[in-house]
This record gives sequence, structure tokens and C-alpha cells, in this order.
Amino acid sequence: MSGARRVKVTSPQTRIALARGHRRHPQLLPLPAPADAEAARAVFAAQRRIALRTVALLGAVLFGASGAIAALPVLDRVSVAGVPLSWLVLAVATYPVLLVLALCHVRRAERVEERGGGAAGGGP
Repeated sequence: MSGARRVKVTSPQTRIALARGHRRHPQLLPLPAPADAEAARAVFAAQRRIALRTVALLGAVLFGASGAIAALPVLDRVSVAGVPLSWLVLAVATYPVLLVLALCHVRRAERVEERGGGAAGGGP
């Protein structure tokens, strides 16, 4: 094995693209002005507060659904179309709630970005 060389294997498309030499060179981004950096920090802090609130609500939904199933064992005995109600709660009912939570989170984060970090997006 001492005479064996390693060979680099590439697809024909990659070799053609490399031969053309159309690779873009990375451009350095301009540094923001101090006022812009301060505004970016404010936006980041506001969005972080929104994210923490969203994670807390996410935990409440997931642990709340699990807790409701644990607290109400009757959900295991009741079935709909042969499927226990507890499974339906976890598999069907939680996902629309998570979708609404995600949409609200994105809307609040975008609102904060549009305002420039002034407020953390009030409302529920």
C-alpha cells in the first residue's frame, strides 16, 4: 500500500465549473456605524426576550398536554375511531397550537425588527 496514491473524485459538473473560474470571491461587509450597532443590539435583546417567552409557552403546551393526560387517566380509556383520546391529544391537538405559537413568535420578532428594537411586541 505504500505506492497507492489518494485520488480526489469529483463530478464532471464540478470539474467544468472549476475550470471556468466563475467562483465568486467573498466580499468584506462594511462595518456598521456605532448607532447601527446599538440599534442591532436593542433588536437582538428584544427578540431574545420574545424567544424566551415563546420557549416558556412551548414548554407549557407540551408539559401541559402530558400533564393533562397523566392527570386524567380516563383519556386512555375513551377512544375515537379505535384510537385512544390521549394519543389524539398528543398527536393531533398539540400541533395546531404549536403552529399558532410559531406564527405569533415570527410576527412579534418581525415587528420588533421593523420598529428598531423599541418594544418587545406587546400582546398575548
